[in-house]
Amino acid sequence: MKIIETISAMQSAADEIRLSRKTIGVVPTMGYLHKGHLSLIKVARENADIVIVTIFVNPTQFAPHEDFNSYPRDISRDTQLAEMAGVDILFIPSSNEMYPSDFLTTINVKHLESKLEGESRPGHFQGVATIVAILFNITKPHVAIFGQKDAQQAIVIKRMVQDLNFDIKIIVAPTVRESDGLAMSSRNTYLSPIERSESAVLFAALKEAEYLIKNGMKNCLTIKENMSKLILSKKSAAIDYISIANPITLDEYEILEKSQLVLISLAVRLGKTRLIDNILINI
Repeated sequence: MKIIETISAMQSAADEIRLSRKTIGVVPTMGYLHKGHLSLIKVARENADIVIVTIFVNPTQFAPHEDFNSYPRDISRDTQLAEMAGVDILFIPSSNEMYPSDFLTTINVKHLESKLEGESRPGHFQGVATIVAILFNITKPHVAIFGQKDAQQAIVIKRMVQDLNFDIKIIVAPTVRESDGLAMSSRNTYLSPIERSESAVLFAALKEAEYLIKNGMKNCLTIKENMSKLILSKKSAAIDYISIANPITLDEYEILEKSQLVLISLAVRLGKTRLIDNILINI
């Protein structure tokens, strides 16, 4: 496995790969790799000749009060995991490399970035869209892999790729879960033992919504009320949002109809830790 730290070296390597008529798959991450990331790497390996994993904790997608400084980092561990997973190139740039002092540009995916996570975290998706576009231009992939766990991120990236005519196929891979249903996330390490035991309620609430819908419930407010009651039965839990929305536009549904694809998503705080999760349902 080759480790690259500069933009120029990464672009040169990508050019050489493309000249050799091999395809590139990229998995953008913020590091602290877990089984969810490894599943994305596996999907990349199945869809490309050369797999590039990027590790960059992107400061522009964190608000001043958020956990940029405390976000878990362990490059030596990540390097070992990436090599064991069969990654060909690990791209680990510095903040100064990615954002020089005269950097001015941001990408704004209107409408999509202001909903759900965007409402709770203003500016978050400007940071996400901008860094992903930068990484695409540096790694020059044919295919990029994202996780369904960050559903809104995947929706925003797909729209950016469509609108800006990036010649890149976006693959959204299934969420990887712990045995109790908790979606794997680097932020799970923040949870206390009690919070960890109560964190299974996120997936339980999503499955409750799925059960209600499959059994004919159409009123989204009633579904959300049932989800809220379940979540708030846990002492450490506080709800940020619950959404039942169109998975392309993120517009909220009020009454569900047959033959709809529905994205049910939520953000819940367990103590000081904010977790997100979602499921897609075909009615």
